[in-house]
Amino acid sequence: MNDAPRLIDWLDRLASAHVLCVGDVMLDRFVYGEVERISPEAPIPVMHIAREVVTVGGAGNVARNLSALGTATRLFGVVGDDPAGREAAEVLSFESSVSLSLTADGGRPTTVKTRFIAGGQQLLRTDEEQLSALSDGLINKLCGFLTAAVSDGECGALVLSDYGKGLVTDMMIAAAMEAATAAGVPVIVDPKGNDFTRYRGADVITPNRRELSAASRMPADADDEVTAAAHHLITSCGLGAVIATRGAAGMTVVTETDVVHLPALAREVFDVSGAGDTVVATLAAGLAAGMKLADAAQLANVAAGLVVAKVGTAVVRADELADGLGGAPGLAAKIFDRVAVQERVAQWRARGLTVGFTNGCFDIVHPGHISLIEQASAACDRLVVALNDDGSVRRLKGDGRPVQQEDARARVIASLAGVDAVVLFNEDTPMALIEAVRPDVLVKGADYALDEVVGGDLVTSYGGRVVLSDLVDGFSTTDTISRIAG
Repeated sequence: MNDAPRLIDWLDRLASAHVLCVGDVMLDRFVYGEVERISPEAPIPVMHIAREVVTVGGAGNVARNLSALGTATRLFGVVGDDPAGREAAEVLSFESSVSLSLTADGGRPTTVKTRFIAGGQQLLRTDEEQLSALSDGLINKLCGFLTAAVSDGECGALVLSDYGKGLVTDMMIAAAMEAATAAGVPVIVDPKGNDFTRYRGADVITPNRRELSAASRMPADADDEVTAAAHHLITSCGLGAVIATRGAAGMTVVTETDVVHLPALAREVFDVSGAGDTVVATLAAGLAAGMKLADAAQLANVAAGLVVAKVGTAVVRADELADGLGGAPGLAAKIFDRVAVQERVAQWRARGLTVGFTNGCFDIVHPGHISLIEQASAACDRLVVALNDDGSVRRLKGDGRPVQQEDARARVIASLAGVDAVVLFNEDTPMALIEAVRPDVLVKGADYALDEVVGGDLVTSYGGRVVLSDLVDGFSTTDTISRIAG
């Protein structure tokens, strides 16, 4: 991509941008398992449930994607006054870049979407929801909050994430457009329904191919059809631009004067859940940072290609975008936080790959460490290496340790060919991470007995195995440090 160096230069600036996101917040559950037989009661598969992952969808997923890019985000939404609403709020509370303004409405439940997945294939989706209207009083109250937030001088872009669940009403849209126009803030709309005149005045609207065709009442398959349908909406609905997401055909960016077709960049497609949210979030972050629409759309197209290669309602980080643009050395893309490594492990498992796990301080890497990682890598398809953070090393090894800070140690381990993911942990043991990852293979050095391996009982309890790697004599980080000290 010829524009890659210029787009990469923008990535750091996304962290200084501010976006306000308004929309329907939902809870997404992903139930993973295996199908080995057909039910004797009906011609349907019997699924053995292995695990469940809970995250947020709708505007909540837009906020998660913005947070993954480092963009400061304020999220306005409504959930039910129920366990699902509180769970959604808890999930979002872990997003350090997101400021929550969630209202709990006792008049209706939180929307919950549950997807059942086996062998990388979605078998069924269930929706729990009640689409009763929010009260005029609540909408008026939220409109006041929205107007104040848009006008605070920090907001760089406003997202309306309309999933048709009752928050993005005509009154809310009108208040958003009026406040954004007065503040000079661009408005990006992820639309719902067939009447796009509701969004009159929006700077960008992001329908998929089906939505574009329904709203314009025109075919929208070939490039020229998409362009004609988009131009019709721009003229009839008073829109600044239409960015049509077209799946395998990529994206088409249409303004009154320009048309750009961006080819799809995905190499593999595992799950399209929430891909539109990723596009909207990346667009908004780019525009809030000062990017031109065409550049922000290119960035969003790269993000779309990355997110559909993941499983579940996933996000794309800035370092992954850099890697996707061809500008990262590859190391940053192998270093994860706790939530992100669970998502990557889910992706591997959906492909039928076995996951291994080993851990250590890895302060000064020596041949013993290399041998451990080589043996661990040989025992699985994908290897996760858990690394004690600086505080954990200090508690375990004493003052003066670690010699190398955690970022340096993580990059060294990530540079090894046998390592697929590196994740830091701040506890004294990796038990919490082992519970989160649930590896198929747990590897430690043979200087441990099997019953001494942290997490060994857990791994064997669900059918995994513990492997003790052969030791390489004569190498010790502590001895090396002592020799250097003289």
